[in-house]
Amino acid sequence: MKEQVTLFQQMKHKLVYLLMIMAKLNIKGHEIIFIPATSSFDRRTLQYKNKIITELGKLGVKREDVEFDYEGPSIKPSKALVGWFMGRDYLSYDNNSQTKYVDNLAVVAKLIEKEVELVVLDKKPINEFMEEFRHDEEHEAKRKEAREFFGLTKEEERDLELINRKYKDLAKTLHPDMPTGNTEKFKQLNNAHKILKKELS
Repeated sequence: MKEQVTLFQQMKHKLVYLLMIMAKLNIKGHEIIFIPATSSFDRRTLQYKNKIITELGKLGVKREDVEFDYEGPSIKPSKALVGWFMGRDYLSYDNNSQTKYVDNLAVVAKLIEKEVELVVLDKKPINEFMEEFRHDEEHEAKRKEAREFFGLTKEEERDLELINRKYKDLAKTLHPDMPTGNTEKFKQLNNAHKILKKELS
């Protein structure tokens, strides 16, 4: 009986610990919940890569058509970028919200899993899925310009709450009806906010 109580207490402590370190993000309308890696970083990275390949395979993407941009140590701080071909279209998604490459890849894997599930269950048309992940240099340049407009640091660029606060503050000063208003800058502000909001929500 004493052993059972001790085992139960150990399990309880482990569960409390996992709940404390669990990360929760909202990306593209999905709630992404995962536990950041604390060990076996390279093994976990391989598992996430295989998960991504398996999920994209459900949409007919071949293993050889999936590429990962980073081959360094999984514990290092690095953005995780995954690219794949669907027919002639090159699609991609990257994440840089976490401090380790392995955790950024975990977020990408979870997001792709949720998006593929929507397509498989006929809740999202395949062309809409492709449009969301289409790699478009012009659109990427617009996203970069939008982040620069808000003066976001690398750490801030995925924080939608912060972007919304900055938007409200800037809107108060740039609105054409205000003494410091500027119609052109106000249009730029709205456009930049729209681009980043679409990317993050």
